[in-house]
Amino acid sequence: MALTKTGMRTFGRDKKSQIARVSDKKSENSSNQPSIFCYGHLQGCEVAKPLLHRALSYVWCVVHLEQIGYEKCFSGQTIERVDVSEPASISAAVASRYAGAMFDLAKESKALPALTSDIDAIDAALAASKDLSLMIASPLVSRDDQGKAVAALATAMGLSIISAHTLSLMAQKRRLFVLPQLTIDVRARIAAENGEMTAEVTSAVKLTAAQAKKLSATLKASVGKDVKLSTAVDESLIGGLIVKLGSTMIDNSIKSKLAALQNKMKEVG
Repeated sequence: MALTKTGMRTFGRDKKSQIARVSDKKSENSSNQPSIFCYGHLQGCEVAKPLLHRALSYVWCVVHLEQIGYEKCFSGQTIERVDVSEPASISAAVASRYAGAMFDLAKESKALPALTSDIDAIDAALAASKDLSLMIASPLVSRDDQGKAVAALATAMGLSIISAHTLSLMAQKRRLFVLPQLTIDVRARIAAENGEMTAEVTSAVKLTAAQAKKLSATLKASVGKDVKLSTAVDESLIGGLIVKLGSTMIDNSIKSKLAALQNKMKEVG
């Protein structure tokens, strides 16, 4: 279905005429999908909130998701486009800028211990709350709502001023989705400052305190430095774990072993 720029710009000025135009477009569309007028660039489109509250009085909408981002689409409302599809490398670069600023400010004010505590608290909150993880990554949540959410979170967890202000700025700039990468980056900077290294450990089940201590000691013996663990759980690994330390990665997961076995069987066949 072709949408003209004129149609997009006049969207929302006259609700009745817009509904009539969409109805005409819908009848011309051979598919069963409803039609939509979007204000702005339509390469990637996402309805900002569930349509159940608005569909009866507003136009039919269809979600068209492609490769570059999202737009909020309502009749008669300002549309805000949010691009959250940056490649992982770009996301890491964005996280690095915020992490660097946090670290430098904390170091200058001799508040690295407080920053370490803040990062621990943020990681724990992300691991414990699926809703929080969804909120920071969702393009459907407004800047204001994200800002209020992280402000309440910072107060509840007693975060330092540096961390609280950073979260607020990230919400304002639509960068909260890089928060998991930011915590990893900050940990690495603090570890380097303390002459330590940080290992990212992903396991099928949560490591016990004894297992984590033994793994840390083993890695320390290998690299000659204290090693702090940043752990995560991925049940798809089935068993075993994946360890990333600097540029080295050790994949001892059952999932990886099964994939290797599968490839060998294909070669035999």
